[in-house]
Amino acid sequence: RGCVRYQGGSEQNSAQPGTSRHGQSQLRNVASSGAIKKHQKSLSAWFSHQPNEERQFGPSFSLDAVHVDPVIRESSLEEILKPSPDLTIQNQLQQPSRRVISLHNLFDVDACGRQVKNVVLYGTVGTGKSTLIKKMVVDWCHGRLPRFELIIPFSCEDLSHSHAHVSLRRLITKKYQHLRDVVPLLEASNLKVLFILNGLERLNLDFRLAGTELCCDPNEPVPPSAIVVNLLRKYLLPEASIIVTTRPSAVRRIPGKYVGRYAEICGFSDTNLQKLYFQMRLSQPGCTGQESQDRSSAEQENLVEMLSRNLERHNQITAACFLPSYCWLVCTTLHFLYFTRTVPPSQTLTGIYTSFLRLNFSGEVLDSTDPTHISMMKYVAKTVGKLAYEGVMSRKICFSEEDLQQCFEVEMKTESELNLLEVFRSDVFRFFLSPCVQPGKEHTFVFTIPAMQEYLAALYVVLGEKKTLAQRVGQELSEVIGKVSDDVAVVVNIISKVLPLRFLPVLFNLLKIFPRYFSRVSGKDKDAIAHTMAEELFKEEDYYNDDVLDQINFSILGVEGPMRHPDEAPDDEVFELFPIFMGGILSRRNRAILEQLGCSIKNLAAFEIAKAMKKTVIRKGRKGLPPSELMDYLFFLHEFQNERFTAEAIRSLRAVNLSFVKMTPLKCSVLASVMSTTCHEVEELNLTSCNLDSGSLRTLFPVLLRCKALHLQLNSLGSDACKEIRDLLLHDKCVVSSLRLANNPVGEQGARYLAEALAGNRSLTQLSLLHTALGDAGAQAIAQHLAENQHLQELNLGYNSLTDTAALRVVEVAKRHKTLDKVHLYFNDISEDGKRALDSLRMDRDGVRALVFLTAGTDVSDYWSHILNVVQRNLPFWDRERVRQHLALLLQDLESSRRQTANPWRKAKFLRVESEVKKMLGKLQDGTL
Repeated sequence: RGCVRYQGGSEQNSAQPGTSRHGQSQLRNVASSGAIKKHQKSLSAWFSHQPNEERQFGPSFSLDAVHVDPVIRESSLEEILKPSPDLTIQNQLQQPSRRVISLHNLFDVDACGRQVKNVVLYGTVGTGKSTLIKKMVVDWCHGRLPRFELIIPFSCEDLSHSHAHVSLRRLITKKYQHLRDVVPLLEASNLKVLFILNGLERLNLDFRLAGTELCCDPNEPVPPSAIVVNLLRKYLLPEASIIVTTRPSAVRRIPGKYVGRYAEICGFSDTNLQKLYFQMRLSQPGCTGQESQDRSSAEQENLVEMLSRNLERHNQITAACFLPSYCWLVCTTLHFLYFTRTVPPSQTLTGIYTSFLRLNFSGEVLDSTDPTHISMMKYVAKTVGKLAYEGVMSRKICFSEEDLQQCFEVEMKTESELNLLEVFRSDVFRFFLSPCVQPGKEHTFVFTIPAMQEYLAALYVVLGEKKTLAQRVGQELSEVIGKVSDDVAVVVNIISKVLPLRFLPVLFNLLKIFPRYFSRVSGKDKDAIAHTMAEELFKEEDYYNDDVLDQINFSILGVEGPMRHPDEAPDDEVFELFPIFMGGILSRRNRAILEQLGCSIKNLAAFEIAKAMKKTVIRKGRKGLPPSELMDYLFFLHEFQNERFTAEAIRSLRAVNLSFVKMTPLKCSVLASVMSTTCHEVEELNLTSCNLDSGSLRTLFPVLLRCKALHLQLNSLGSDACKEIRDLLLHDKCVVSSLRLANNPVGEQGARYLAEALAGNRSLTQLSLLHTALGDAGAQAIAQHLAENQHLQELNLGYNSLTDTAALRVVEVAKRHKTLDKVHLYFNDISEDGKRALDSLRMDRDGVRALVFLTAGTDVSDYWSHILNVVQRNLPFWDRERVRQHLALLLQDLESSRRQTANPWRKAKFLRVESEVKKMLGKLQDGTL
């Protein structure tokens, strides 16, 4: 028998290689089967799908094209459990003692040579855990992760919502139907399988045998949490590999004996990774939406270069971009600032920040084991929002440990509250607050992104968290009375029938008055919110700062120029985004997203706040605001996204002065969008020195049509822009009566476009082309079409290098014009002969006044002060040497005319004007003018 048994055993052993070969052949067939290929195709489509927030970067954007792997460092349970060191920027960015490991090497053998089967990948909010898993799955789908023949991802959030018993086999086939034929072979074959469990903090796992029974059968129905526990125990599918992602606070939920390797995602701790991310994101073709690819590419390269230089200065932005999610926010904000050209803009700044929070928190609860199940964002709004609000009110951006304790720990009374605080410090704290990089302030904290402080402060106020103790007690008491009122009513009615206690119904009715009374009193909170918004929006001490969009741009790209000396007193902090975010949070879209995050703002509350704002915001907005403050007000209206409110506010603005505000494409889109809510005519629109171009004029075209006085001086508007202005003036709805284009390079071609416009326009009465490089050809073109115009009253062609021929031609045409009575020709190259010819025309001018010199024959011109004022106002933009030469010629003309007159009164007038010219020449020579 022993021989037979031995022979049988030999046969069995000898048969094993054949069986193994057959199994391997079967395995290869499975691996190459259509089922797994369909699974790969399905996973690739799902995990490559980008949320709406990513579509702004252009049609060519994909995770494969722009992904930058964050730094992953090997860790251990001892390091996780030991107290963390002081949170300074050095500890955050420099951790040389821990080994860096790549994503594809997580399952390599450990230091003892043992094969790793279970990996726990952890990181705080915003470090990129989910994005890393997406990239891992996409790599496997494209054959770049050959270690595994099958990957099965699961979301722990989905598993936490399933309470019915289910088998592992059913769980897989229910989610991935293509694997119906593959699942039966998982246990029988040596298929290299990887299970991905993303977001383990969503599950409550119990590894005790009394809490979770053992299960080794993939067909046995058990709770989903039991499947996860037995997979990690290696009792179910022991050969399968598992990677778990989680936040730091949930790492200890898995006993260390079941974990082969701990790895921490450390974000972009290397500045070069930050630069690479920005370069890949901001250099995507087609993300600018511009027609001119050359121009957009140059602008993209310039942005990347400026951002890289700012990162090299080791400013606070370097610490912020330690988190990949904040790198995303920086890119999205820059894209919004530089490449928004649609009217209305496709998004708002508040919407960007709200979507950013949704992408990172997505309605997660802070601690799934806590019975309150408070959402992470709601907890942040109550605690970090309070810190942010107090900082805004006291104009403070640096916070000490004592400040943090007062906001986080002052009301801690229960074990549950302390546990929530511990989870927050472990998982979320570094997402919002980071160590300050300023010398001497290393142990203080600042908000990772400065604008986030203002956003959270605004959220804190709008959610109504800013309440006094009496208001909180009153609200709680009102809710309690309201809930029990019905029950109490029944009891009181029964008692009053049995016992002669007539005062009980009266007492109860008095008690029911309290909720109604409190609701009326609490309605004043909405007035307080509107009042806070108005006060912060129109602070006079902030009137002459840069507008908020420029402030955001500077905070990201830095300010070019010499660095501030360490001993120099810093500028006062400004928080002008705070009221703008308050308005933006009240918009319907942002309220819907915040509802998903657990921060509910009711429609009635938003309506009451908007109603209260009409009494404060619109009334204060009617006052004359400086240009930068007016731009902030327009941006606030855009962020508020309330068309009826905006229309009422804009209708009260008859003059819009945005002079010297750098009108980027975004600001032009905001102005056009806000102004489009009404159809009223604007008395004056001042866009002097606003960096406008032809694209800006196209964006603003509907607004310009409704403006009576239009100031476009100092904007580098060339012939392309003049073509847009021609179309504007020829439009049948154009009401422009005064157009100022001084100090723009209009040139000869631009003059031809404007001449065509003059021929067909019916509204223009004043046209200023002072210092626009027309030359004789440009002036001749205007003179040629001037006769066809029937409404122009004043034409300024000063400082355009006109010679005698062109000047005389213009004046001759002007003499025959029905309405034109004033032509400015000073500071042109007109000779003495030309002056005499113009004087002779002046004697027979037929009502036309030609302003050429400071003299009029043997008398002083009535417009001498006007001409000198024009020179003084425009001197910073003119060639000083040429101005000096012209002033010298004017002085000679004055002296010559004075000698020709014998009238003492006229001589006195000449002397007075001569003294003014000499004074101006002296200041010009000294450089004081």
